[in-house]
Amino acid sequence: MIVGVVKETYPGERRVAMIPAHLGPLLKAGLELLVEQGAGEAAGFADAAYTERGAQLAPRAEVFARAEVLLQVRSLGANPEAGQADLPLLRSGQVLIGLSDPLGNPAAAAAIAATGATQFSLELIPRITRGQAMDVLSSMATVAGYRAVILAAERLPRMFPMLMTAAGTLTPAHVFVMGAGVAGLQAIASARKLGAVVQAYDVRPAVKEQVESLGARFVEVPLETAGAEDAGGYAREQSEEFLARQRELLAKVIAASDVLITTAAVPGKRAPILVTAAMVQGMTPGSVVVDLAAERGGNCELTRPGETVVTGGVSILGPANLPSDVPYHASQMFAKNVANFLLNMVKAGALVLATEDEIVAETLVTRGGAVVHPRVKALLG
Repeated sequence: MIVGVVKETYPGERRVAMIPAHLGPLLKAGLELLVEQGAGEAAGFADAAYTERGAQLAPRAEVFARAEVLLQVRSLGANPEAGQADLPLLRSGQVLIGLSDPLGNPAAAAAIAATGATQFSLELIPRITRGQAMDVLSSMATVAGYRAVILAAERLPRMFPMLMTAAGTLTPAHVFVMGAGVAGLQAIASARKLGAVVQAYDVRPAVKEQVESLGARFVEVPLETAGAEDAGGYAREQSEEFLARQRELLAKVIAASDVLITTAAVPGKRAPILVTAAMVQGMTPGSVVVDLAAERGGNCELTRPGETVVTGGVSILGPANLPSDVPYHASQMFAKNVANFLLNMVKAGALVLATEDEIVAETLVTRGGAVVHPRVKALLG
């Protein structure tokens, strides 16, 4: 079975879906690897590194024509414009594995289904113990959490650590992280390593212990948070009344922070507004907001995806694709997740789609010319 790896076409995307170091287990499982020329260059992986590990190189059209399984970081749904060029290259029975935003862009899933291709969406991997090694969202959130702190440190007109010098004592920066999921916890850890005083908040009181284990203070808010996450471990959308009360209670904490990092996102939904323009106005000039939910519209009312907005001296950063900022390690983590996902379905060198497997069933979006995932079907009406 030939597995193809193609170069990403989404603007600014520098990651690659498979790296040379992870080819060994795939080849050992009886698979052949066909890699588009230059696919890994932007991430720091030369063509020669792939061929040295046993892969073959080919032009993009040939990879699509020969491969039975295609690996991408961003397939059509997550690459809505440039990804259209791949549709005519897909064929019936071909398997596509990658990020595809099926809950946010179900029409793209329908377009892929029309080609007859079978699509697996990595955003839908269930958060069960066996799925952890395949969870690309958690891997990329780790990268994003780290990068958020670096961006904030670069923008903030003060240093993060407390320093006692001959020129006087420099007080530490105060960082507030909203959302203690994977990205939030990594942001907490990174900010603490740089010497900041860190506080964090999450609608799930159960994460308090994790926050405190990283040396941060957990901000407790008297709100009813039962049902904050669904059975799959993903955030559930909250009512506007809940969000309004939350904003009211957290306004003082935000006003006292030098850096605010927001991470709240709901799959397939617009990100909830946690920080209003009025709350930003209450922050000290020079403060920085890094909105990790910018791609979903942002947690801050003033966020503009892919831009930096300055108002009242406060900078609101809306980075749209932070993992691409560090493509080498982001690709390393993504590729390992993808290799584990693929090998879970490979038996004796062939792909076996065992839909009784929860991981296969939950990530399978299209098959046999139709959209088969219940949630995506519901969105399509």
